[in-house]
Order: sequence, then structure tokens, then C-alpha cells
Amino acid sequence: MSSTPVIIGRPEASEHLPYYEKYIKLVENADIVGALQEQMIQTQALLSAVGEAKGDFRYAPDKWNVKEVLGHLIDTERIMAYRALRIARNDATPIEGFEQDDYVRNAPHRNCRVKDLAGEFATVREASVFLFRSLDAEAWMRRGIANRAEITVRALAYIIAGHELHHRKMLVEKYLS
Repeated sequence: MSSTPVIIGRPEASEHLPYYEKYIKLVENADIVGALQEQMIQTQALLSAVGEAKGDFRYAPDKWNVKEVLGHLIDTERIMAYRALRIARNDATPIEGFEQDDYVRNAPHRNCRVKDLAGEFATVREASVFLFRSLDAEAWMRRGIANRAEITVRALAYIIAGHELHHRKMLVEKYLS
């Protein structure tokens, strides 16, 4: 992959639902593709320290276990990258939302090994990096409808990065401390 920085600027409030600001504000790197690549390395380092026995740990009875959190990260990144692809390609078809708890409940992640989920996350992230690195300036700024709200490709890249940072912090503080 090319290491040319991709500096597109931070998304403005008009480019996404207010809900997503909590993720976007976590991203400090101005090079969003570089941030996504660096996160993959940092998350892989964190996950390599998680033993298989810790994979089923829940910090509270009604919370996801470690493997379910990883599965949620994988599923959400796939969905957000798919939204970015559709919008970047100027597909004006509205994209439906998804219910994260239903996805976790109906996914096989709780039966997977942490090592395998870490590898799957790295593969999904690498695909996201390739997608975002391939975009031209016009594609980054395209707007589409996802989950009944307008959003830009730029916002989706920042949401992916911030969502991962949010959950990595939760893993460190609530699951692995």
C-alpha cells in the first residue's frame, strides 16, 4: 500500500448524525487512512495479549464478551465500509440501518477463537484501508443516505476509526484491566 498521507479534513457536523460525533472526535490523526493503518497495528498488539480464556469474559452479565465485542467491531466496519463504497460510487439508493444487538446475538463470534477474530479484524481493516486509499477528492465528499440520514464518505472513514478507538478503550478499561 502507498504511504502517501490522505489529508481530507475532519467531517463537519452537517456530514453525519450527531450520534457519531462521539466517535469522530476520538480521531486525532489528520491522515485518516494512516490512522486506520496505525490502529490495525495497535489493535493487533492488544489482541495478541488476550488469551483464549479471556475471550468469554463479560465485565457485567448483560454486556458482550470479548469475542462479541471483536465481532461487533468487524461487522460494524464491514457495514460502514460498504456504505462508504456505495456512496463513493455515487449510488443514490438509501441504505438501511442495522441493529447492533441483533447482529451480535445472531453472529457466530462467541464460538470463534480470539486469534481468529483478530485475524479477521485485520483482514477487514486492510480492505477498508485499500478502499479509502483508492478514493479521489470528489468521492470523499459525496453524500448519501444511510440509516435515514445524510452522511459523507469522509464521515464514514472517521466513524470507522473512532468506533474502533472507542471499543479498544473499553476493552482495555473494562475487559483487560
